[in-house]
Amino acid sequence: MEETLSRADVDIGAVTDDVHVVSNRQPYRHEYGEDGDVEVDRPTGGLTAGLDPVMQQLGGTWTAWGDGDADFAVSDDGNAVAVPPEDPSYTLQRIPLSEEEVAGYYEGYANQTLWPLCHSAMGNVRFDHDDWEEYRSVNRKFGAVVAAQVDDDSTVWFQDYHFGLAPRFVRGETDAVLMQFWHIPWPSADVFRVAPNAEELLDGLLANDLLGFHVPRYCANFLECAEELVDDAVVDWSEDRVLYGDRATRVEAFPLNVDADSIAEQADAAPDAGARVREEFGIDPDRPIALGVDRLDYTKGIPERLDALEHLWETRPDLRGAFTYVQKGEESRQGIEAYRELQAAVEERVDRINERFGTDDWQPVVSTTEFLEPETLYGLYRDAEVALVTPVRDGMNLVAKEYVAAQDDGDAALVLSRFTGAHEELGDGAIVVNPHDTPATADAIARAFEMDGDERSDRTLQMRQAVDDGGVTEWIDSVFETAAAVAEERRSSA
Repeated sequence: MEETLSRADVDIGAVTDDVHVVSNRQPYRHEYGEDGDVEVDRPTGGLTAGLDPVMQQLGGTWTAWGDGDADFAVSDDGNAVAVPPEDPSYTLQRIPLSEEEVAGYYEGYANQTLWPLCHSAMGNVRFDHDDWEEYRSVNRKFGAVVAAQVDDDSTVWFQDYHFGLAPRFVRGETDAVLMQFWHIPWPSADVFRVAPNAEELLDGLLANDLLGFHVPRYCANFLECAEELVDDAVVDWSEDRVLYGDRATRVEAFPLNVDADSIAEQADAAPDAGARVREEFGIDPDRPIALGVDRLDYTKGIPERLDALEHLWETRPDLRGAFTYVQKGEESRQGIEAYRELQAAVEERVDRINERFGTDDWQPVVSTTEFLEPETLYGLYRDAEVALVTPVRDGMNLVAKEYVAAQDDGDAALVLSRFTGAHEELGDGAIVVNPHDTPATADAIARAFEMDGDERSDRTLQMRQAVDDGGVTEWIDSVFETAAAVAEERRSSA
């Protein structure tokens, strides 16, 4: 279960007195069920689930896109509703978006420009002026709603790349503490400068007092962009700050972690999860499993991973039948052509590998998009001898940390891409790969199965110590503590 926060956990003074969270996705969605009754879809994991108990303790307002079909039927005339439904403690401020706005702001500029740009996937970047205008318009809409609800003593916390401009719109109306966490990578200046709107995006983000990224190298990339691309911006590299106009923006790394104890407890509660998955998909109960868990996104390196497996079974026939690879996928952004093409590419590779190497009693690759309850997923993590986490680029990748957290006996091995944020904390214990190097990745998978028990145990223990070092609770606390320090510095220098 999620660890419950108390107000004492974020006891850092004035910055938590009037908190406003701004995100694209909402913590509670109201939908009509089959019988016409309104049902509530609640957060089940990730940052939204971690922030929800914070807001329940602090009160305040969470502003988000109302994308549920019953959202506005249960909201008041101002599009607000008190949540959680059974014990209301904070306000969910919903913002309606038209189909045109969603197409341009969300599916267009956010997910076909900023997402691939920040992952340095230049072949997937689309620059469309109409998308940019919708992105700007929606950011202005969110900014106007937030600005109307805050005063100079408020704290506003923007989440992610959907709101690169909103802080500037809010800053024009208030002297509130503004902070933002960018959950995806930030690319080098040579990559970011190709965006026609690069300087305006940087200007928007520099309206924040505090800007957070997962790892220090993303911070360094942002500072480099500010120095090279923004006129009149001065970077103080010794303090990791950008001086711009009459304000300073502090840039700091906050590596997001998982709640390791909670994951281990849920894995304990599902000791037969692996057996159930093996039975459902016809996997021999004694055959080891290698596991991949990914949203079906081109940044996750799934085709590259399957190519490495095919290379392995081609060059190491002694490993045919030695294990089954289970690809647990989650469909994503199917309205975008690049995602439909990715899914087709994955299916084509899975079929080819199974046809090429499969036998009457062994299917090399099992691919499923079936939803698994968290307990079942964490139990499957524990059952899997090897996890393959090989994105071509990833801001952090919490799957790698969840896999490590689920282990209880050290009998595990993680093959991890060096291009994930998680590599900076788990790289010493993982078997590190460049997912573009197919033969080397194949060798790494073989090594993961063939290394002796002592080495597996030592590596797992090393990684477990990294994920035990604080969870979502500590992460949120760290962000607010830093925001309090930034606010104090601002008051002292006024």
